[in-house]
Amino acid sequence: MVDGPWLTLLGVGDNGLDSLTPTARNLFDAAKTIIAPERVLANIECGEKEVIPWTFGVQPTIKFLLERRGQPVTILATGDPMQFGIGATMMRHIEPSEMRVIPTPSAFSLAAARLGWALQEVASISLHGRSVHGLSAHLSPGRRIIALTSTGRTIGESARILVERGYGASMMTVLEHMGGAEERISQMAAREVLADKKEYAAFNTLAVECVADAEAEILAPVPGLPDAAFEHDGQLTKQEVRAITLAHLRPYPGALLWDIGAGNGSVAIEWMRGASSAHAIAIESDGERAARIAANALALGTPTLEIIEGKAPTALAGLARPDAVFIGGGISDPLVFDEAWSALKPGGRLVANSITLEGEARLLHLHSVHGGELIRMQVSRAEPVGRFSGWKPLMPVTLWSVRKRASI
Repeated sequence: MVDGPWLTLLGVGDNGLDSLTPTARNLFDAAKTIIAPERVLANIECGEKEVIPWTFGVQPTIKFLLERRGQPVTILATGDPMQFGIGATMMRHIEPSEMRVIPTPSAFSLAAARLGWALQEVASISLHGRSVHGLSAHLSPGRRIIALTSTGRTIGESARILVERGYGASMMTVLEHMGGAEERISQMAAREVLADKKEYAAFNTLAVECVADAEAEILAPVPGLPDAAFEHDGQLTKQEVRAITLAHLRPYPGALLWDIGAGNGSVAIEWMRGASSAHAIAIESDGERAARIAANALALGTPTLEIIEGKAPTALAGLARPDAVFIGGGISDPLVFDEAWSALKPGGRLVANSITLEGEARLLHLHSVHGGELIRMQVSRAEPVGRFSGWKPLMPVTLWSVRKRASI
């Protein structure tokens, strides 16, 4: 056992030990046990140290480290371990006082320096160990994106998404082995990357400068995506109502939403697009609709949306407590509201919509008991009437919005 930090994380570059600061080099020299990816170990002489190649996943790594808690262990991680790295993960399991972190310039910093991009104006994302479809949420004309990748295959997969979304002219820069002897930088438009089928090194970083084609559908991060952006069967919270619903739900970073009776997932998806690292669970009893939710989540850049195929309130059992709840279906069942309200964190918001008289009566009763706001919305859209145009009304929607008092 040691006093003070027992876990040391040293950020290294592609040039191995030469990338370490004097302080980090002294820590490496004093280390008895080293854990590192095999590609990092290939360029490092570890002498008599115990060396454990990092060939296992994140969860086994955490389990292994916690079993050795208190015993000195040093991990070599590429770049900044606190930026989409093992350091940020371990901070969720041990106290900061147990860990010492010495970063080296991250792939984001190195890429921005080589491209001449102001890093604070760039979307810095990770596609490493994550679905490449997460890229879709960041596409807009003129936007610059720097992304960590999993393998060389990520480049082609990203190019396909760009082309399919109407961003085929976007310039893709692939930066391989930055800082190392094999550093290489190549640039091509997304549609050229897709046609070229060039192979890239597994250790690479992707930079994208978004250029939208003239026909590209621009999907803003603010609530109210066009209805046509979603695959649906008509069971969809319409664009105008959805924008108002999200305004009452008030997404914020890291918050969890329960979307009960999710239909085709539009509210849950827009919740996640509306704030960084926001999470959502979509609960839907219809299997075909649940499948559409999954397809919509991939297409619109929220692949981590959790989908529960089941009927509320039974399907709510055991779920993480939400910061907000949207009831788009099932408000007429008293047990649905009771379970959701009980699980909702103090200070959290609940929003429920209804288009039926029975549902509206239920909302009026809940409003009389819990307070909050009641809104009745009537939207009409212009449509052809012979040679002319006229207003076609959508069904009126009653919305109830309430905040759970912290004292409850």
